[in-house]
Amino acid sequence: MLFHVSYSNKEDTRKIDSTLGKPFSIMQRLKMGGIGSPKLVMLDASLQITNLMNLDNNRNVCNIELRPKGIIIGFRSGLDPYALIIPYHKLVVYKGSPEDYSIYMDNYFVKIQARDKDQDVHQFMKKLLKAKIESGNGSVEDV
Repeated sequence: MLFHVSYSNKEDTRKIDSTLGKPFSIMQRLKMGGIGSPKLVMLDASLQITNLMNLDNNRNVCNIELRPKGIIIGFRSGLDPYALIIPYHKLVVYKGSPEDYSIYMDNYFVKIQARDKDQDVHQFMKKLLKAKIESGNGSVEDV
């Protein structure tokens, strides 16, 4: 589901929290070594996201936040922030060439760049896949 999150909408917050779980506590975040990705360059995206990204001339970047039952992919179009929420049971991650990952959910997808020198991105993607497996919605074949 794609949400416009520029203001605090209690109904949207309730939907996000019920789908992905409440945000991790500070202690959980410290134990996990952080829950956010570094800045990720978007190489391609589904039509809905591409249409939003074409509204400005800025570089298309996003970030990923881990939640107990899924992830949030956050990006901006102009000054407006958007969030694509993906529960782990619908999350599919493909590793393309050594420099990109594709993240899919239903009819949405985001293809991100991860240069070999950006080991932080590769480490985060391993953490994401491990979280999916630990949630009970993944398997070793996903890694």
